[in-house]
Amino acid sequence: MGKKNWIEFDNEENKYKEKSKLENSYRSSKIRISKQKKGKKGKTITFIRDLGTEDEIQLKHLLKKIKVFCGTGGILIDNNIQLQGDMVTKSIEFLRKEGFQNL
Repeated sequence: MGKKNWIEFDNEENKYKEKSKLENSYRSSKIRISKQKKGKKGKTITFIRDLGTEDEIQLKHLLKKIKVFCGTGGILIDNNIQLQGDMVTKSIEFLRKEGFQNL
């Protein structure tokens, strides 16, 4: 069977451009990581603020990766990441692996 109307293309160029754009945005500001016990019925929550990007798609992708790394739940609210539990040390470790230097 022939490949009618089938086009193969290389997507590596787009991935490289995307990665360099992400790296530039990561290095721009001081990232604040803190934990709180207010609200949420006394449960501890870890906040990650000022990630240096306003792009919601990038933040959602980062949130997914950090949730898998920490093994916990989390949510994105107002361009800030909230993780369930005391995940300050794990989140710092993850962000350093991802190339964030301003912790």
